[in-house]
Amino acid sequence: MADRILVFYGSYRSDRMGIRLADFIVAGLQARGADAELIDAKAVGLPMLDRMYKEHAPGTAPAAMATLAGKIKAADAFVFVTGEYNWGMQPGLKNLTDHFLEEWFWRPAAIASYSAGRFSGVRSGTAWHGTLSEMGMVVISSTLAVGPISQTLDENAAPIGKPGESLQKAFGRFADDLSWWTEAAKAQRARKAPPY
Repeated sequence: MADRILVFYGSYRSDRMGIRLADFIVAGLQARGADAELIDAKAVGLPMLDRMYKEHAPGTAPAAMATLAGKIKAADAFVFVTGEYNWGMQPGLKNLTDHFLEEWFWRPAAIASYSAGRFSGVRSGTAWHGTLSEMGMVVISSTLAVGPISQTLDENAAPIGKPGESLQKAFGRFADDLSWWTEAAKAQRARKAPPY
């Protein structure tokens, strides 16, 4: 059975460059046989966090929130594609993520960052590492850092030039690492129920 991987993207800007990286990752995972799906925070459209999914009485959560909770629970792994805003996280992606907690537990997560500049969003990626760990995910050691994104992926998410070649090369290790942890977590969950 194919690994079910959700790829989260969180920019709300009108001219979104990072969607290129999200699309590249989804296509790359699908080419390797994974059942990968893009979850676009802007398209999901959750409100600013008031109540988490678990704080709603059964059957009363907003439809988009309930649907996404089901997808998260059914997933085997996650990829978070994040831009860097003032050395920090994108608020749209963080807001979407914070609506859930137990739904994330006991699965691996990978981080891919990007920016328009040469730092490739790595400061945001670093911030996400601790947050995802706190939310019960095992964050893999391999990361992708892409910048400048407009010189790495074209408008169709196809790699371009030397930066694109470097991204393609790095993606193999990134995907292998995620696949290994996904298989390990699936096997352990099948062998033994999580402790909480």
